[in-house]
Amino acid sequence: MGTMEQYIEDAEKALLHTYNRYQVVLDKGDGVYLYDIEGKKYLDFCAGIAVFALGYNNKRYNDALKDQIDKVIHTSNYYYNMPAIEAAKKIKKVSGMDRVFFTNSGAEAVEGAIKAARKYAYLKDGRTDHEIIAMEHSFHGRTFGALAVTGNPKYREAFEPMIGNIRFAKMNDFESVLEQVNEKTCAILFETVQGEGGIYPAEEEFMKSIKKLCEEKDILLVLDEIQCGMGRTGYMYAWQKYGIRPDIMTTAKALGCGIPVGAFLLTEQVGANSLTSGDHGTTYGGNPLAGAAINIVLDLFEENHIIDNVKETGAYLEKKLDALVSEYDCIETRRGVGLMQGLVFNRPVGDIITKALDRGLILINAGTDIIRFVPPLIITKEHVDEMTAILKTCLDAE
Repeated sequence: MGTMEQYIEDAEKALLHTYNRYQVVLDKGDGVYLYDIEGKKYLDFCAGIAVFALGYNNKRYNDALKDQIDKVIHTSNYYYNMPAIEAAKKIKKVSGMDRVFFTNSGAEAVEGAIKAARKYAYLKDGRTDHEIIAMEHSFHGRTFGALAVTGNPKYREAFEPMIGNIRFAKMNDFESVLEQVNEKTCAILFETVQGEGGIYPAEEEFMKSIKKLCEEKDILLVLDEIQCGMGRTGYMYAWQKYGIRPDIMTTAKALGCGIPVGAFLLTEQVGANSLTSGDHGTTYGGNPLAGAAINIVLDLFEENHIIDNVKETGAYLEKKLDALVSEYDCIETRRGVGLMQGLVFNRPVGDIITKALDRGLILINAGTDIIRFVPPLIITKEHVDEMTAILKTCLDAE
């Protein structure tokens, strides 16, 4: 095996330079820990950006995928396959939605949701000038449709023109949404908890007002649950806390716990009056391997009482982070729900994250001044204590 430096040098010569990667080559994982190729151990509070909810090297998960690989990995959507059928039934049950379309990623799920919303509106009046309202500081993905509804101009400007007829309002500011609504509005789309934009949960009153508006004007409510879904907030999907069901929702990340899968889900009303044969498709989405991943993930969520752990450990994490806010003048506040938390600093956090990595703790940012905490959902209070102790040494070294 080569050295860390050799691998990084090879990567820099071969890969497109679209990421500012940390100078670590990861090799394997176990539980909530990752190991680099030199054997150094890291406590992981990133979980592959909220993906590896069940932790690493889970034997039941690994064995389920191995079993499916020995059967068949891919057949195409010209045929039915049992894992995808079972996965659709299970995700319908936990989400309370009615129709499922499996994708390969979160961005693709957003693309499908946008198409479904526009087709629904088109079938009502035959017009093609419908508009979607999204939120400032949002993040929905890097493909053209998903990027068009991402409320950060710096991500969009080099790739203009985007898909058209997108308006932006302010999260948790219902009046700003009302200002954007007109007779062309077909959908209002936002993350139930904004992730990259700064860990901003949607407020209950905002959710209720948006839902009422959508019902009155036959506008579709589209909720992006790609990062905040799959139990991360203490509910399988964050909107379930308020009992406000969307017309369309997206999910991904922890849905496959490492296997690249996503989905958009629709109510029966929207599903029956939007996309039909030939309107949308995918080569890999919902193939047998993806279905097997979703099935075992949802089984393990239930068997291991993952959501109960999120509620208990999430409350403990909030308590420990609040103590850091009180102790350190450089930290302004904490925001978040469950095991999706953010510490807001009064300066950039890049150096702190680098120091933490050197000390064996993996953290990520959300913007330049926020440290984001999205650990595996199996973490314990002991892991929270370990993380806090390492983070404090980084802050004390500032």
